Amino acid sequence: MTEAALLPDPSARLAAAFSAVARRMHGLSFVNPAVEVEAVGFAPWDAHWLGVMVTPWFMNFMLLPRDPAAWQPLPPGAKRCYAFPAGKYEFIGGNDPTVGDYQGCSLFSPLLEFADHASARLVATLARAALFDPANAEVPALPVANLAPDSAAAAPRPLAQLQEQLGAPLSKRDFLRGGFIGGERGHRG
Repeated sequence: MTEAALLPDPSARLAAAFSAVARRMHGLSFVNPAVEVEAVGFAPWDAHWLGVMVTPWFMNFMLLPRDPAAWQPLPPGAKRCYAFPAGKYEFIGGNDPTVGDYQGCSLFSPLLEFADHASARLVATLARAALFDPANAEVPALPVANLAPDSAAAAPRPLAQLQEQLGAPLSKRDFLRGGFIGGERGHRG
């Protein structure tokens, strides 16, 4: 891939497109007038552009093509997961006449809890950085053993099952020496 084949940073196109929408949405109850439109932290990632789009009504991770040959568009509304150091995140396909194809992953919607634009920008910057921190990945839940003797899980243990099958007690020594296989018990060979 040559530098000439790469698409430029989409920040200006995104800001222009969403600023036009913001003007039409002014005054709606889910729009935070203290938050402005801004494309935050767009940088190359895996042959794409990745950053955070902040608007008065939403904050999303946004993925746009950088290398057109590597871009796999999604139909609007279709979903795809991407793996980041912080885990897997689901992105939804979209298209805008000004922006073109993009994929977004919602962080906040609406943004009514933000007091000002500086707070929203800070959260966007921190969210993008957190995406690449493996310490933020979810740790899979491990099964929890129920060791309580009075629980429903008090099924016979393997040694007790063997003793039951043999019809006689089995010592640990017999078990370790394979005495349950049919050999002579108590043989000290």
